[in-house]
Amino acid sequence: MGKRIVLIEDEPNIIEAISFILGREGWDVTTCANGETAVKAVRAARPDAVLLDVMLPGQSGFEILRALRADPDFARLPVLMLTARGQKKDRDLAAELGATRFMTKPFANADLIAALAEIVA
Repeated sequence: MGKRIVLIEDEPNIIEAISFILGREGWDVTTCANGETAVKAVRAARPDAVLLDVMLPGQSGFEILRALRADPDFARLPVLMLTARGQKKDRDLAAELGATRFMTKPFANADLIAALAEIVA
């Protein structure tokens, strides 16, 4: 059985592309396009990892990460932050809040797959 992942992203084209890429690699992908319902989606899916955008409607990826790390059930859940915002301050904040990895868009499909394999191994 494949691993479960929650993709928290609001851009439909990116959702479709990443869902296809991960599905082809055997991942069971649950998607959430709204920051306000993201933590609830993670709780419901009980995933092996989360792929989290930073800029989302309702709540930022940083706020979602903070909420996940505050929950004992998800404090150690691998979270790969994926964002167009790759400035040092964003990377530093992600690390401070407990992101497992940080990648910037655009990204190579192989790099995304490799990063997820590394953090979920």
